[in-house]
Amino acid sequence: MMIALSGTPGTGKTSVARELQKRGVPVTYATDTIGPYRIGEDPERDTDIIDDERWVSEFTPVDGIVEGHLTHLLPADRIIILRCHPAILKDRLRKRGYSEMKIQENIEAEILDVTLAEAFDIHDEEKLYEIDTTHLDISECADKVEEIIRGTAQPSIGIVDWLITCGDML
Repeated sequence: MMIALSGTPGTGKTSVARELQKRGVPVTYATDTIGPYRIGEDPERDTDIIDDERWVSEFTPVDGIVEGHLTHLLPADRIIILRCHPAILKDRLRKRGYSEMKIQENIEAEILDVTLAEAFDIHDEEKLYEIDTTHLDISECADKVEEIIRGTAQPSIGIVDWLITCGDML
């Protein structure tokens, strides 16, 4: 079973994936597979341009977790979207050295549910799971992912609405 672990940068994807690996869960990192699909750079946004349609169409399914902020586009069996309060996300992205423009772009994406909306457009609702990582440590997040892997968690979307509480950050 292939499970996508996606979300806005800074929501905890890589940290959770590393914890899951320590627990014996197979993890594939999208960054390790995406190289041949880089078609350019966007220096203004400080990001690579990826031919995500080709990446998705050529991606070889794996058994386990596929971690990365584009993985919700894959034909996975379950899609987990990690969420984080925008104020905390802002601090995390600053610590990574992101430019203020890139931070704002990611904060806006989180507030507007961009990753979740994209996943919802592609996948059936019963495949989608949202985890609010704001007040959870990495171990607790990994526990929730393992519940999804085991099939003991119910699909859930719409559990957070940052627009109501953080609209002024837009």
